[in-house]
Amino acid sequence: MKGVEQIAKALQEEIAHYHFQIKKERVGRVLELGDGIARITGLSQVMYNEMLEFPQKTFGLAMNLEEEMVGAVLLGHALHLKEGDLVKATGRILEVPVGEELIGRVVNPLGQPLDEKGLILTKERSPIEKLAPQVVVREPVNTPLQTGVKVIDSMIPIGRGQRELIIGDRGTGKTALAIDTIINQRNQGVICVYVAIGQKMSKIAKLLAKLQEYQAMDYTIVVVASAADPASLWYIAPYAGCTIGEFFRDRGEDVLVVYDDLSKHAWAYRQISLLLKRPAGREAYPGDIFYLHSRLLERAAKFNKEHGGGSLTALPIIETQAGDISAYIPTNVISITDGQIYLEADLFYTGIRPAVNVGLSVSRVGGAAQTKAMKKVAGPLRLELAQYRELATFAQFATEVDEETRRQLAKGKILTEILKQPQYQPVSLGNQVIILYAAVNGLLDDVILEKMNLFESALYEYLHKHHQSLLATIQEKKELDEKIEDQIKKVISEFKVTRPDLIKGEENAQSPATEKTS
Repeated sequence: MKGVEQIAKALQEEIAHYHFQIKKERVGRVLELGDGIARITGLSQVMYNEMLEFPQKTFGLAMNLEEEMVGAVLLGHALHLKEGDLVKATGRILEVPVGEELIGRVVNPLGQPLDEKGLILTKERSPIEKLAPQVVVREPVNTPLQTGVKVIDSMIPIGRGQRELIIGDRGTGKTALAIDTIINQRNQGVICVYVAIGQKMSKIAKLLAKLQEYQAMDYTIVVVASAADPASLWYIAPYAGCTIGEFFRDRGEDVLVVYDDLSKHAWAYRQISLLLKRPAGREAYPGDIFYLHSRLLERAAKFNKEHGGGSLTALPIIETQAGDISAYIPTNVISITDGQIYLEADLFYTGIRPAVNVGLSVSRVGGAAQTKAMKKVAGPLRLELAQYRELATFAQFATEVDEETRRQLAKGKILTEILKQPQYQPVSLGNQVIILYAAVNGLLDDVILEKMNLFESALYEYLHKHHQSLLATIQEKKELDEKIEDQIKKVISEFKVTRPDLIKGEENAQSPATEKTS
């Protein structure tokens, strides 16, 4: 009897201290499921782009808000889901973690780590969809973003806050250009975000290895939606990468975001739209395909001093089919961006790498994003190359050419050779200015054309060892005066004396270095 009394007393105490609260949840049920799309009934007052929680912590994104049901895309693999499952509305728009903790990490578009370096504990989260900055908070693009690629920095300059499209066929070096640009941002104070959309994991692994080899991961964040991931992750990946970059821009820092590539992004959105039974337009793309990319790329901006002075530069990549830049998606993105770098397959296969077609490439920011030194040496460069291309076309049909034409053809060959550049070897501003000044002003006319690249690399080494002050002066002043020009001419002459094996008519002469070894 005593035991019963104790149990009764314990129950009374529990009841006396019991507190309950009513928790309201908006819940629906899965009506249809398949191909990464869920149709849900019973969910009212759901927002567009709201996160929906499915069983086993699987999330979806509300995209079609119909009268009797909601169409959602599943963010991840959902083999465990079935019709009739409960779905909760979270009341939160899709957001990703942002913060310095992401630097050096590889994440998926939801901000979850993929690099096995442990959890990423950030203090803030930010929605992936935001309005582009208003005109009043922006300032004109006026600060160069040095890519380290001679042909781009000289003739198609990119400024901080610009949107410059990299376009070309598959396998013409589009990703290589973007990676070289990221590698060149070391010690430039630029945070880089690389967004890989629909690429093979093997390619991404090689790319990460290169970034680590050149210590670029110290200031880079990689967002990966691989070929094995569902189309929904391809779709949100560039917006997630942009949001991650905006965190740093809003603190007054400079950011570079590479979207590799937006062709696959458009394919993913087309797939999602068709599965959601949205009306199809040209090439089966939905009617808002232009807005898909414009609302992303318009978020690139350079802020004025009153708003922190930060910038976000966008390098979107588009893949063309058989060089057709007049196709639907390429023309859309060309019309949104501030210029394009066109990589041509024919140039690539003839050994001109980077295979930039200077005639079809343009930067609509132009000289505003160039230093005075680069502007001075690059001014005659585009004209000389254009004349060379025109003359080369006619010269192949002519049996004889006059002396002036022969001189221009020789000059054009030297400039073409100088603008070639190996991958993963970005060139500093000082080195670029010196080699381009030498080429434009005829200081390389006596160098053996086949040994031009050897001459160039040896000259950089010579400058680094013996003329650091000249490189530092160009880097600091960012302009050329008569004194610096005289120094460049003197240095080139001195260097030629040390390497007679690279000069015409002296091929058989031995350089001091060769004599010592023999």
